[in-house]
Amino acid sequence: MSSYKHLIVAALSIGAISVSSPAALQCAPVPDSITLNPNGKLFSPFTFNHSKHIQSIKECADCHHHTTGTLVLDPNCVRCHQNSSPTAVVSCKGCHSATPFSPETLAAKRADKQRYHLDKMGLKGAMHQNCIGCHTKVGNGPTGCQDCHPRTKEGAAFYSTNRKGAKPAHAEEE
Repeated sequence: MSSYKHLIVAALSIGAISVSSPAALQCAPVPDSITLNPNGKLFSPFTFNHSKHIQSIKECADCHHHTTGTLVLDPNCVRCHQNSSPTAVVSCKGCHSATPFSPETLAAKRADKQRYHLDKMGLKGAMHQNCIGCHTKVGNGPTGCQDCHPRTKEGAAFYSTNRKGAKPAHAEEE
């Protein structure tokens, strides 16, 4: 019986959201493709096929959590986001900083004592966790570093084991 109560509450919540904000149940116009890592120094920029992902996933909130106005069910998230409405920016960079360890970002975290997301990852971490996590879960899609974005010349030099002072990847014990 209690599971029916949860379904009824969810249905009523969705109905209330759709009445108060009809756009909440629709995804905003989106680009077919997005260039990610546009200023990459160690890894090249690459094109994310957004339309392909929309066709296979179909639910915007699966990737864009807390930004599309969909009902939030995670108990940790519900504390603050239970009535979240759609946001103007749904991209990862709208919430996740590209410079999570900059003095400005760290100062902002320290200043907000009530902040739940003290450990909110930066843009790079959020995208990698979201993409690789989903690809691993569904068993399809790239999961290796260079599967999406090959190294630049600078990246190849940076990660090279031929650098002076670099340790061999697998040192044999004698």
